[in-house]
Amino acid sequence: MSTYRDFTAPIGSRRAPVLRTVGTRERRSHLTAPRVPTVGIDIGGTKVMAGVVDADGNILERLRTETPDKSKSPKVVEDTIVELVLDLSDRHDVHAVGIGAAGWVDADRNRVLFAPHLSWRNEPLRDRIAGRLAVPVLVDNDANTAAWAEWRFGAGRGEDHLVMITLGTGIGGAILEDGQVKRGKYGVAGEFGHMQVVPGGHRCPCGNRGCWEQYSSGNALVREARELAAADSPVAYGIIEHVKGSIGDISGPMITELAREGDAMCIELLQDIGQWLGVGIANLAAALDPSCFVIGGGVSAADDLLIGPARDAFKRQLTGRGYRPEARIVRAQLGPEAGMVGAADLARLVARRFRRAKRRRVERYERYERYAEARRTTRESL
Repeated sequence: MSTYRDFTAPIGSRRAPVLRTVGTRERRSHLTAPRVPTVGIDIGGTKVMAGVVDADGNILERLRTETPDKSKSPKVVEDTIVELVLDLSDRHDVHAVGIGAAGWVDADRNRVLFAPHLSWRNEPLRDRIAGRLAVPVLVDNDANTAAWAEWRFGAGRGEDHLVMITLGTGIGGAILEDGQVKRGKYGVAGEFGHMQVVPGGHRCPCGNRGCWEQYSSGNALVREARELAAADSPVAYGIIEHVKGSIGDISGPMITELAREGDAMCIELLQDIGQWLGVGIANLAAALDPSCFVIGGGVSAADDLLIGPARDAFKRQLTGRGYRPEARIVRAQLGPEAGMVGAADLARLVARRFRRAKRRRVERYERYERYAEARRTTRESL
């Protein structure tokens, strides 16, 4: 796609007014947004995934790379994003780019205010990326983009009040009501993972102690397994043997795999994580009263080993249990691609601006060509 390389002027500031009003137009606009391919980017603590997505949520092509070392400058991650987009644009006619970032994104969806697992602090991500690409760029929290994708194409279809919980390196969250993502006054709503559930508990990368994600996330799962293995606990012999004594090799997917094979310790660890998940969901139900909780992220691959205990704990902890309708708790359908698909679909809401600008440029060029041709014809006739 030559468009990316034909224009070099910064364009982020010119698109800001459109991006500020996107949130109020989402429910209406997603039905009328141009049916064009867009690129979705999902940035997490360990990976950057990019894909070209069509208007029906189908992934036409996907690329994945490791997140650059978080000790490096933010520009390293931005360079990675641009390289992935340019790579995809060589084979696809891309009309907009949506970025789902693992962090707090401001209300204008420009700056990543804070990313616990990355080195971004008040980083103007949208403007920096838009200044290097000649298409509109939209930035949002990765849980918001995942929730949008599940509402549009996955487990949340037909739901008017949905809460998304993403279990990965940490816990992300999103609220979607009546077809709109609720971002809050300052854009940082849905950071459920940093609710305090154990005063004075485990230290969290956000700086506080006892955050929910320290007890129900991929990091929590791996930490507990490694601590048991390091203590040479008899219940950990199975996983110690599996990693041949290399405790640092213990990972979340490995624990899930061993649990499916019947390892008692791994099953128990997933039950513990699930119970903490259910406690947090019950608290959210008391505050938000949604009709459905969608559980996504990498840890959700454990399925009923995790979600079963979560449902049980939810029923035990729910305020007013027995006297109120209970929200459904379901596993996300789109898997680890949800954030990427949602970012791409949200980007279609701003693709219209690019298409109109592009059409105006073409029309101006055609008018100029007609004018120049008329001048040449007139000179030749004299």
